[in-house]
Amino acid sequence: MFTGLIQALGTMKPLEGDSWQITCMSQPSVVIMQDLAYGDSVAVDGVCLTVEKVLKDGFIATASPETLRRTTLGGEETQQRYVNIETSLRVGSKVGGHFVMGHVDGIGRLLEVEQTASSWEMTFMASEAIARYIVPKGSIAVNGISLTVAAYEPETSQFTVAVIPLTYAETNLRYLAPGSWVNLEGDILGKYVEKFLYPSQSKHTAADDISLGVVTPAFLAEHGYL
Repeated sequence: MFTGLIQALGTMKPLEGDSWQITCMSQPSVVIMQDLAYGDSVAVDGVCLTVEKVLKDGFIATASPETLRRTTLGGEETQQRYVNIETSLRVGSKVGGHFVMGHVDGIGRLLEVEQTASSWEMTFMASEAIARYIVPKGSIAVNGISLTVAAYEPETSQFTVAVIPLTYAETNLRYLAPGSWVNLEGDILGKYVEKFLYPSQSKHTAADDISLGVVTPAFLAEHGYL
């Protein structure tokens, strides 16, 4: 589990098979490398990868075919771009962003970026599978970065985030241009709510809901909550 607060920038280099060499390249990389160990989980552009070998200034990890298919790590431009790096959350650490699992739901595309007096407003297009978890003022992870949704257009599945100067300067958002693809992960809280409200497509009664411990709109209405 991660928090969406990026600790360093890095680059990715493909090795044999589905293995990758991730190299930390920014000054804060000491945070990544100081106690990195075999088997650790590290988020690379929001994708949770397992450290298989620790190097002097980075590590080697393997991305499964499913990960390559679902995320931007399988794109042809991976070798030419910077990636965001964050180590896993420690028990008792501050959660400055939101709970990010490193399980990317899919990719999105940057449509527009506009610099304002105090931030950069970036508008993205999301797939329907991801868009259902997007809510105004809610959280979303873009390339592993915890961001707040400033505006959302459900008809077009477009959302806008306001990126503060610190985040823009310390992450790979500043290298994106309209048309760039990004990894998107919806808030885990929304996924659990959806699971409880719509556990299956099968028909069941309010009595079944009680026995199964399922919370549905019908259950809430019957008990005076709607």
